Amino acid sequence: MSEGAAPGQGAPDPAGGDRRRSRLRREAWGFAIGSLFFLVGALPRYAEWAGAVGVGVTFFVGSLCFTAAGFIQLSLSGRRLPRGQANRADRADWWSAAVQFVGTLLFNLSTGAALAAAIAAPDDIGAGWRPDAWGSLAFLVSSALAVAATRERLALWDREARTWHGTWLNMIGSIAFAASAVGAYVSPRTDDLVSLFWANLGTMLGAVCFFTAAVLSRRPIRRPARRRP
Repeated sequence: MSEGAAPGQGAPDPAGGDRRRSRLRREAWGFAIGSLFFLVGALPRYAEWAGAVGVGVTFFVGSLCFTAAGFIQLSLSGRRLPRGQANRADRADWWSAAVQFVGTLLFNLSTGAALAAAIAAPDDIGAGWRPDAWGSLAFLVSSALAVAATRERLALWDREARTWHGTWLNMIGSIAFAASAVGAYVSPRTDDLVSLFWANLGTMLGAVCFFTAAVLSRRPIRRPARRRP
């Protein structure tokens, strides 16, 4: 566990709780902004206007926002492997955050490779597909673990850290990203995408789901009461 007391060891201090909620808000903003970049980058009209390099920059910046948010989420869940006394919910929560963070790094690789290919040769549409597929798989595994953690959410350090609407929106979004990765595969026979339609639609649907989940997960920050004179 990160800041504050672990479940069953006493309630965390109010200041520590406020710090965690503040970081949760930054985490939510990171996923929300990253999702918007992915949504815009998948729009055909934007692609026509921005060109291959512009789209590559858009996806790469979005992936960096995902990574920053994923790191915050992992640090909130505890940077070390769960120990023997950790309950099942905390274990699932930690592994979900860890696998998701790895997935964001793989998206960094795929979007970075696609951007480099666009700069060198804008017509090279197949660059970076393999890391993108592995990143999508990591998101699917992470979402499944998040659903498992939500089943015992009352045992988590923060009962609102995992919610049913958030975990299932992320699961649907992960499935959509996986469909996008399949559609973006370049067939060696045709030298073309398997499905440009699903490559774009999957990315847009996934971005909408992640954006919605991030906005719904934002936490209010409690301000200390003012002292009367």
